[in-house]
Amino acid sequence: MFKWLHNFLPQPVLFNFGIITVYWYAFFIVLGITAALFLSLLLARRFKINPETIWDLSFYLVLFGIIGARVYEIFLEFPYYTTHPSQILKIWEGGLAIHGAILAGAITLFVYIKKNKLNFWPLLAVIVPGLALGQAIGRFGNWFNQELFGLPTNLPWGIPISVENRPIEFITQQFFQPTFLYESLGSLFIAILLFTILWRQKNNLNNKLAMRIGAGYLFLYALLRFSLEFIKIDITPIIFNLRWPQIMSLFLFIIAILIFKKSSHA
Repeated sequence: MFKWLHNFLPQPVLFNFGIITVYWYAFFIVLGITAALFLSLLLARRFKINPETIWDLSFYLVLFGIIGARVYEIFLEFPYYTTHPSQILKIWEGGLAIHGAILAGAITLFVYIKKNKLNFWPLLAVIVPGLALGQAIGRFGNWFNQELFGLPTNLPWGIPISVENRPIEFITQQFFQPTFLYESLGSLFIAILLFTILWRQKNNLNNKLAMRIGAGYLFLYALLRFSLEFIKIDITPIIFNLRWPQIMSLFLFIIAILIFKKSSHA
């Protein structure tokens, strides 16, 4: 059933057209953004939220989300980018950290609702299922880049990694854990769960429910990412024997719990 995975070695380039090169990573990011926008618009119409607000807000969320994801990645890999400054702007080749996108997106949403005098929580609630769906799709870009894979494995669904992309300590290993797939499936589950809960509410989206949807996304994604970091082998700062994404996931846990407690008084 999984034999084709053992024989398929993905390449980063989707196609070349003259001097233009289109990468699979960029393709899946754009596809994920498109799917996220569609789902958010669907929920917005369900709860009588002006679709123009979603279109307008999405522009800023995408722009600053990508900037935040890139700045966060550069911060984590600062020694590399100081010696390879030409790589800083090449986001189509990879290097967008979701934790940075989440933080930048939250700030962008807060500024937007303050400027336009809107309610923060309903907008957050209709956005996060789409965000999870976008993450589920976007993670496939990591597969084609052969990055962010996990420990070596003999499992039937282990993915082959070319020699030049293997860590030196695993240079003789051929098959690795497809952590991109685990995170994609986990994110898809989060998207379906949150969307289903919202859709069953028909047109009744109060602050209490909206806050719990936001808290649910943060909690579930933090749990997913925290767990997967135990089998990831990419280089990242280690603090108190925890990988940096695990530290950030703990931060999201705390935020989720605080929001959930606050929702009890909404």
